[in-house]
Amino acid sequence: RRRRRLRVFCQGQQAGPLGGPPARRGAAPWGSMAMNYNAKDEVDGGPQCPPGGPAKNRRPDNTAFKQQRLPAWQPILTAGTVLPTFFIIGLIFIPIGIGIFVTSNNIREIEIDYTGTDPSSPCNKCLSPNATPCYCTINFTLEQSFEGNVFMYYGLSNFYQNHRRYVKSRDDSQLNGDSSALLNPSKECEPYRRNEDKPIAPCGAIANSMFNDTLELFLVGNESYPTPIPLKKKGIAWWTDKNVKFRNPSGGESLKERFKGTTKPVNWVKPVYMLDSEPDNNGFINEDFIVWMRTAALPTFRKLYRLIERKSDLHPTLPAGRYYLNITYNYPVHSFDGRKRMILSTISWMGGKNPFLGIAYIAIGSISFLLGVVLLVINHKYRNSSNTADIT
Repeated sequence: RRRRRLRVFCQGQQAGPLGGPPARRGAAPWGSMAMNYNAKDEVDGGPQCPPGGPAKNRRPDNTAFKQQRLPAWQPILTAGTVLPTFFIIGLIFIPIGIGIFVTSNNIREIEIDYTGTDPSSPCNKCLSPNATPCYCTINFTLEQSFEGNVFMYYGLSNFYQNHRRYVKSRDDSQLNGDSSALLNPSKECEPYRRNEDKPIAPCGAIANSMFNDTLELFLVGNESYPTPIPLKKKGIAWWTDKNVKFRNPSGGESLKERFKGTTKPVNWVKPVYMLDSEPDNNGFINEDFIVWMRTAALPTFRKLYRLIERKSDLHPTLPAGRYYLNITYNYPVHSFDGRKRMILSTISWMGGKNPFLGIAYIAIGSISFLLGVVLLVINHKYRNSSNTADIT
C-alpha cells in the first residue's frame, strides 16, 4: 500500500499537476519525497531556494555534537564515595576555620563612637546645626599595645551608599581629567551638576557628601605635654584608583588654573584644588577623596582614614596607656539617625578582623562531619538488614 507524504517546495517553484511537485524533465509527477517539513516554512511560504537550485536541506549534520551523541560522565553516588567526601570536607574545613578564628582574635582593635547622641558625650554639643565648626575631645585607654602597622578608620552607620541613584551620581570622565567633561559634566550628576551657573567639580551626590571630619590622636604619657601620633595620609587608596581612574586635568599651569571655570560642590568648604597642600595629593588625586568615592555595599561600613607606621621593632607602634582623640566635628549624621566612630586596628596575613569567616568554616566542617557520621550509621544499619533479608 502506497503511503501519501506531504512535500514542501521552495518559494518560487511551480507546483506540478494537482498540486504535485514541479514537473521535471524525465521524472514522474510523484517522484522522490522531501526530506523535511517545517511548520514555519508553511507559514512563511516555504524555504527560500537559490535561483535555479534545489530545495535547502534543514536537517542537522550527522555529527556527534549536533546529534547530541557526545560522551558524558554521570557520577554514581554510593556510600563508598559520599561518606569519605563528607569526612574529608569536615577534616579540612574545621582546622582551617580554627586557624582563621584564632588569627582574627589576635588582631587588636578598638572602636570609639563619637556621634554625641549621649548627653554625657563630649561631642553632644556638636549636634546643634549652629555649632560649625565644632571641636570635641574623647579620652580612651589602650589595655594592650598595638604592634606592627596600625590602621585608623572612620566608620558610618545607617548611610546607604548602595542606593542606585547615589551610586550613578558621578562622572568618571571628569574624574579622569577629561577637559570637556570638566566644563560639561554628565547629566547623571543632577541635581549636583551645576551651581551658580558653573559646572561643579567634582560633580554628583557621592562627591557632595564626602566625609570631612578631622581626627587627631595624642598619647598622654608622664610628660607635661601629650605626644601627637603621626598619621600618614598617603598610601590609603588603591594603586589603580590613584594612578589610573583618577587624574587631574592636564596642563602646565597651577592646579587652580586647571579648574578655572568650575565651582566646588554645594556641601564643601574648600574647592577641590585646596584639599591638600602637597601637589601629588591634591585635586582629583587626593586620597581621602578617592577612598570616599569607592562606595560601600552595606549601610554600616568603615573606610581607611590614616596609617600609623611602625618606627622601631623594639617599641610597639601604640603602647598601652591613655590617649585622647581630637575631633573637628563637621559631618552631620543626626538627621538620618546615623552614627560615627573611629577605629584603630592592626592586620594579619588574612587582613583585618573578621571572625565570621572562621566561624563559617568551622560550621560547614562540623555539619559535613556530622552528616558523614549520620549517613555512616544509616548505611551500616540498613546494609546489614538488606544482607540478612537476602540470605533468608
